[in-house]
Amino acid sequence: MWRIYPYFLQAAWVTVQLSILTTILGLACGSLGAAARLSRHWYLRMIGATYVSLFRGTPALIQLFLLYFGGPQVGIQLDAFEAGVIGLGVNIGAYMTETMRGSIIAIDKGQTEAARTLGLSRFQAFRKVVLPQALRLMIRPLGVNINALIKGTALVAAISVVELTYTAQRYIGSTYKPFEMFLLSGLLYMVIIYIVGKGITYLDRKVRLT
Repeated sequence: MWRIYPYFLQAAWVTVQLSILTTILGLACGSLGAAARLSRHWYLRMIGATYVSLFRGTPALIQLFLLYFGGPQVGIQLDAFEAGVIGLGVNIGAYMTETMRGSIIAIDKGQTEAARTLGLSRFQAFRKVVLPQALRLMIRPLGVNINALIKGTALVAAISVVELTYTAQRYIGSTYKPFEMFLLSGLLYMVIIYIVGKGITYLDRKVRLT
């Protein structure tokens, strides 16, 4: 039993890497999506709404399968890890889009009007007045998105990424101990999520004090 622990630690590191890269991509997609959803141009709002509806309205597993197994049919060749990062990143980006958008529209419009009265441009008012306040509001909800993302990385086991869930499944065949394998995998997920949660709490408190 002890001999398999290093393999689980290696798999946990793959899960961490996958989570970090996917979070970065998700934040980028969420920022672009929120900007599109809040745009004054109707076609950008339509693109943003379509993106959110499409990726929130279909299962993430199907999106992964389409990208990894269906991609080669349309000339997209990705290895399993790359497909996992892109598939989950774009998926969680749709949820982050609405999180960011909700935080921004929660800021009273009177503040933007006051900033414009003081001579700031529309962009300056957003950057200097609205965005700093919105960032304070969105940290917690984005943290929830990130925690959901970390747990969602288990889906990439279906396309053979050697992360925690895949490793647990692989060693069930040699140990005949499914309970222990999945319990160990679950505990490692909990450790990762606990560390991330502490980081988000610290960041939230620090931002609220500034």
